[in-house]
Amino acid sequence: MQTFATKTIREIALEVPATTRVFEEFKIDYCCGGRKLLADVCQEAGLDEQVLAERIQSVIASHGAETGLPEHRSASELIDYIIATHHIFTVEEIERLKPLMEKVCRRHGEHHPELFKLQAIFHELAGSLIPHMRKEEGVLFPFIQDLESSVINQRTAGPSHFGTVQNPIRMMMADHEEDGERLRVMREIASDYTLPEGACPSYTALFAGLQDLEKDLHKHIHLENNVLFPAAVDLEQRCLAAV
Repeated sequence: MQTFATKTIREIALEVPATTRVFEEFKIDYCCGGRKLLADVCQEAGLDEQVLAERIQSVIASHGAETGLPEHRSASELIDYIIATHHIFTVEEIERLKPLMEKVCRRHGEHHPELFKLQAIFHELAGSLIPHMRKEEGVLFPFIQDLESSVINQRTAGPSHFGTVQNPIRMMMADHEEDGERLRVMREIASDYTLPEGACPSYTALFAGLQDLEKDLHKHIHLENNVLFPAAVDLEQRCLAAV
């Protein structure tokens, strides 16, 4: 059995992306908080390190060295994947959940006042995500694609108004931290999305949708923080070295 105690959550998730399912199961942050050692995470959360290591080992044995995954694509291909798979889903899911949230609050808020707190944080999350993704698609992603093209074609990258690519990356990662905290608070308010007795179909659909959004955002942020952004920094350094 492999030893994982000295590896970070990020390293494990990058080596075998399917392990992110285990981290979701144990409610371990592998996107924003992915730079912590597995042993430290277990100690902080009161988890049995042996049990968690066995679950990770089981997933690794089942999936082996996965290929064709987004983690293994070029920067430009990964950007296309993130937009098509995560950005579009996020926008569509937010628009779908907004009226559903309103309906559930209207019908059940009197007996479950925590729903109004959940709605407020959800609107904060939505208000952060939409402009965040627009900035990525309009500014950061095209610049990263230009960096990659410059390396491939051995030319100088085009100018930017923000200096080094690390400046907008820091801004995007700060947004990710804030949105990750909003997701955590939402889950806390909803008691781990535990449905009340006799919950109606709309209540059930809302909680299922919020959990789907949370899981997708975790994967989305992981791909950007741990795969795309480090690749972008490396591309920029290679461009500068070639000058």
